[in-house]
Formats: sequence, structure tokens, C-alpha cells
Amino acid sequence: MPDVDRVPATAPAGERDRLDALLAAVVGLSSGLELDGTLRRIVATAADLVDARYGALAVLDADGATTGFVVTEFDHLDRARTPPTGRRSLRVALRARGALLGRLYLTGKRSGTGFTDDDEQALAALAAAAGIAVDNALLYEQARSRQRWLEATGEISAALLGGTEISEVLRLIASRTAGLTGSVDALIAVPASEDALVVTVCAGPDSDVLTGRRIPVAGSTSGAVLRDHVPRSVSGLAVDLADGPRVDLGPALVVLLRSGESIAGVLLAVRAPGAARFDEQELQIVSAFADQAALALRDAGNQAARRELDVVVDRDRIARDLHDHVVQRLFAVGLQMRDTARRAGTPAVATRLGRHIDQLQEVIEEIRSAIFELHAAPGRRGGLRASLQHAVTEATGGSAIRTTVRLSGPLDRVPPILAEHAEAVVREAVSNVLRHARAGELALTVTLGEHLVIEVSDTGVGLPAGMARSSRLHNGLRNLEERATDSGGTFVVESPPSGGTRLVWTVPVSPARAEVSGGSR
Repeated sequence: MPDVDRVPATAPAGERDRLDALLAAVVGLSSGLELDGTLRRIVATAADLVDARYGALAVLDADGATTGFVVTEFDHLDRARTPPTGRRSLRVALRARGALLGRLYLTGKRSGTGFTDDDEQALAALAAAAGIAVDNALLYEQARSRQRWLEATGEISAALLGGTEISEVLRLIASRTAGLTGSVDALIAVPASEDALVVTVCAGPDSDVLTGRRIPVAGSTSGAVLRDHVPRSVSGLAVDLADGPRVDLGPALVVLLRSGESIAGVLLAVRAPGAARFDEQELQIVSAFADQAALALRDAGNQAARRELDVVVDRDRIARDLHDHVVQRLFAVGLQMRDTARRAGTPAVATRLGRHIDQLQEVIEEIRSAIFELHAAPGRRGGLRASLQHAVTEATGGSAIRTTVRLSGPLDRVPPILAEHAEAVVREAVSNVLRHARAGELALTVTLGEHLVIEVSDTGVGLPAGMARSSRLHNGLRNLEERATDSGGTFVVESPPSGGTRLVWTVPVSPARAEVSGGSR
């Protein structure tokens, strides 16, 4: 063995004492499975066994690179992170299953003499047991690591099954990747076009700098992984952002978020500059985690699509039943009531039946409106119909005015721009009534056919003389007139003979403009 200064033992311990000490040392090495604790026990035990002042242990990977380094309690060795060398030192290899796992270094015999042949033999025997102890500790660490990754995968699946938003799940994936790999940042970048990826999630201190930035596909590690589906570990990652300055990062690992042929994006784990590079085992573990996460995302998407389809089918069935049975029966009842009204013996009875027929017609229109709403896609609920109801409720909530709202037609199929105009018209018209009309009742009627017609009437004091002329309209009403004109429609405000004020806002809804925003029948 090189660099060993051997001298005859002037006062050798008895053979039995040496053997007892060696056996005790071997037993002590197997007292735990934590890697760091095992390494420190090996160094301390070896130093005690050969009476050395200083000891160090370097753990090596398959390529011979140092992945771990522990020393006795002397700071100068720990800071240098280099093994002791020179004469009066002793070095021995730690092996298990034919693989080199590390090297143990000892120096500084306390007696001031060199190490003896007995020291060398005792240390060689100890190294055999130490190699097995290190191997077991490494296997234990690998098992614990796999368990943590499995727990992270289960957490992601549970979050998806629990209905957590996909954006939150992506942040969870990035956060767990950063924590389990010892990374500073973990990013998820998704394809934004054929030429670039966009960073949608960043877990780490660089989130503000990196989130939302575009990474070009050409010339980038992320782009290469996206193209050839081969995960990569690099010693340093330099990101040339498409819309920002170059960012130099530390060792990085880049894997696909892929399930079958479906690619959700790429997952990047980035360590601090100068940190250890990701090894092959870490590359495989993170790749497997990314595949499982992508599979969970795909399954969650499929389940959500199936649930939405079930809802759509069920709603279509309810709408069909309402149309084919309820509406038809109500219509038949209405016809019978009209016939009865014609045969009524007194005008009072006929008039009363006529009011009931009108009320029945209103019920039919409300059911038809519900049918249109049921035919709308579940994700588009809360469209124009809900917006108008909310606008009236919000405006009149603090007043004593009595309101009547009638909405008919497939209002949730109105184009978004026209829906925005309609809501603004209703809010302005209702606000005018509350501010100026001193009315006890307000009625809103909105119908959709070839035209969208909004009518707001009240029982208030009516318009001032000449107010109905466009040139005399105040700013709020003039704004409504301009909205109608811009949409190719008309706007009328008048005082009917019966009193109060009547406002009618009408715009055409042509097939070209009526892009379906709430589903189709």
C-alpha cells in the first residue's frame, strides 16, 4: 500500500485485544442505516482502531466522482474537502459487490510513530465491513428516496381527484421536484408555438424572473428534450430567453412531462451554481416521476371530460323532456282556456281567463328559456342571462321598488361583445329609473330572435318635455344610443300615454355575428 510508513510495533497490543477491538468496531458500523451517520461512524471507528488523529472518507459514484465527504471533527479538513496525503498516512478502499464505493484516509498516529502492519491489517478488515455498511446505507437512501417520490406522485393524484385546479397541481409538481432533488428552482415549460416554450410555473426564488418567459426551441436543452424525447442532465444551464436576457443557472435536469404520445411540456430541476450534477439514477427517478405526473394529469382531464359529457347528456334529456312533455301540455291547456274564454257567459270571466292565459304564456316562455340554458355548455353557465339578473338585483337591492324581469330566447348564445353592450344598457337604464323616475314598479324584458331587444319601463314621473329628442338626451342615455348605433340598431326612449317611461334598445343579431358562446341546441 502506498504512502504507508511502517515501523515495528514497540508495544503491540495483545492479539485478543486487537481482535476484540476489531469485532466491536465492525458491530458498531451496523448500528444504523442513515448514510451520513454511517459515514461518520466509519471514520470515527477507524481512527480509534488504529489510534489516528485525523480521518476522512470520500464516497464515490460509478464514475469515480466524489458525492459525499466526511471527516473527523477538525475544521481544516472539512473546509478543504480533500483527503489527507503524505507520509505517515494510511488509505484503504471500500468495496461492496465488486464496486468501489469510497476511500478511507487516516493520518497522524497519536503515538507519533508510523502505522504498523497490524494497523494496516486491522484497517483492511474494517474496510470490508465498512464497504457493506456503506452499500446498505446507500440502498436504504435509495429506497427512502423512491418512497418520497411515490408519496409525491400520490399527493398529485389525490389533488387531481379532489378537483384541484390544474394550475395548482402543476405548481405542486414543481414544488415537490425542487424539494426532492435539492434544487433551487423547478420549472414547467409548455409549448407556446412550434418555435418556443413558455415557463408557466416556477417553484423557487427565481419565480419572478422566469415565470412567463419564452424559451426558444432551437438551440436550447429544453427544446432538444422536447424534440427527441431524451431526458438530459447538464452541468450548467444557460437559458437564452426569447423575450429577455440570458440567464446562467447551475446544474440542471430536463425531462418530458409525457403520457404516451401526449406531451404536456418539460420539467426542469435546477441546482445552485457549483452544486453536484444530477447523476443517472436521479435522471431516471425524476423521469419516472414526470411520466406518472403527466399520466395523472391526462387521466384527470379524461375524467373531467367524461363528467362534463355526462352532465351535458343529462341536461339534454331534461331539456327534451321539458320541451316534449311539459311545454306541449301547457300549450294544450292554454288552447283549451282560450276556447273556454270564447264561450264565457260574461265579459268579466272572459277577461279573467285572458289574464290567466297570458300568465300561462309567460310560464311557457320561462320554461323555454330554461331549455335554452340547459342546452348551453356546462362551462358557459353564468352567461348573459345570469349577468342581467345579477345587474338588476345588484342595482335594486337597497330600494323598495318592485321589479319584474322577463328573459326569453337563447341569451347565453349572444356574442361576447353584444352581451357586454346589453349588460351596460340594463345597468344604465335601471340606474336612471332609480335616480330620476320616483317609480314604484320597474319591468325589464329582454328577448332574443333576429334582434336582441331590451325594454325597460317604469311607473314613475316620465320624461321632461322634449327629452325624448336625441339632442336633449343626457350623457347616460346618449351613451346607450351610441351603443345601439355602433351595433347597427336603434334606441327609443318615450313617455307612454299610461304614464312612466319606456326605453327600448334594439340591435340585430345576424348569423355572422352570432358566434355561439354558450353551446348549441
